[in-house]
Amino acid sequence: MAYKAIVGGYVVPVGAAPIEGGTVLIEDGRITHVGAEADVEVPEDAELVDASGSWVLPGFIDAHAHLGVHEDGEGWSGNDTNEMTDPNGARFRAVDGIDPYEPGFDDALAGGVTSVVIKPGSGNPIGGQTIGVKTWGRSILDMVFAEQVSVKSALGENPKRVYGEKKVTPSTRLGVAAILREAFTKARNYQAKRDHTLAEGKPFETDLTNETLAKVLDGELYWDQHVHRADDMVTAIRLADEFGYKLVINHGTEGHLIADLLAERDVPVILGPLFTTKSKVELRNRSLRSAGILARAGVRISITTDHPVVPINFLVYQAALAVKDGLDPETALKALTLHPAQMLGLDDRVGTLTPGLDADVVVWSGDPLDVMNRAMRVFVRGQEVYHFDEATGEGVSADRRYREAR
Repeated sequence: MAYKAIVGGYVVPVGAAPIEGGTVLIEDGRITHVGAEADVEVPEDAELVDASGSWVLPGFIDAHAHLGVHEDGEGWSGNDTNEMTDPNGARFRAVDGIDPYEPGFDDALAGGVTSVVIKPGSGNPIGGQTIGVKTWGRSILDMVFAEQVSVKSALGENPKRVYGEKKVTPSTRLGVAAILREAFTKARNYQAKRDHTLAEGKPFETDLTNETLAKVLDGELYWDQHVHRADDMVTAIRLADEFGYKLVINHGTEGHLIADLLAERDVPVILGPLFTTKSKVELRNRSLRSAGILARAGVRISITTDHPVVPINFLVYQAALAVKDGLDPETALKALTLHPAQMLGLDDRVGTLTPGLDADVVVWSGDPLDVMNRAMRVFVRGQEVYHFDEATGEGVSADRRYREAR
């Protein structure tokens, strides 16, 4: 068994009280113990990582990113975010377009981000299936930790613009909502026919689009709803009530205008990106104060960069400025760790420093909400995959390339 012990740091498990001079013990890629130095027995053969004078936290999670499917600086050839040829793209899968060698993955490590939920874009009313991946790996095969997380959907300006320009439905908010209702009605009918046919022992022709939406109706997949305006959020809530699926608001730009309603209905919000201009009507009420208002109302929030809209290594800076504008610092750290894991059903793998979870651990030079501090060492599943070289002033990621033995 391979043991690693991160010792001597100010350990912030997020799911429990901070520990001065704490120890995080790792065995074969999983956390086994977290506690004060005197309370954790470290095996003699364990590799020791000295975190004295540093903060030790779980790796951050960006719950809404296009990392690898919208590659930095690659133009159209590296953009596989939107298959905008069918309003109902439930059968499309983000995993089929992810390039783990694009530079955004190394940027993620530099920002302490070890997990992302990669999503198709928002050009379609139904964009496709999302996937949970680690930000380090040699191929998508060893990066995936949650194969099916949710289905991405979009309300508002994007789908009505895309299909309105094609002069086909949907070209209005009415049309977008109708597409969603029709899709779920067909999926519900498909479920009934499938179950009846199989019960009779007869063959049944599988339809990938309806199978995916059936999983949403059954609660196996979350419904990630791209939405900015408050009135569109209310539409999202009404549709969720109508069909009974697990709704997660994505972006939520005007969520602070209906914070009480979102809290009352226990609808979580993946908020952001917060570092953007008000480039379209839907963003006219964007504010860094939104995070604090939503949290104080009782809404569970996480924060996203929507990479590459905002570089993914700026995730923590968005949280820091949200704190400046009223978000409680403890909640800010939860918005980068525990909350995104909880709202998408990933908290059995990531989000806190808890025994049994993946050993995704980041050693920071100090409080990460202080913009002068940085991620110094990053561990994914217990393997060190990034460190900051103080001599050169540059971050160094582990090499993903195959090296032929010589």
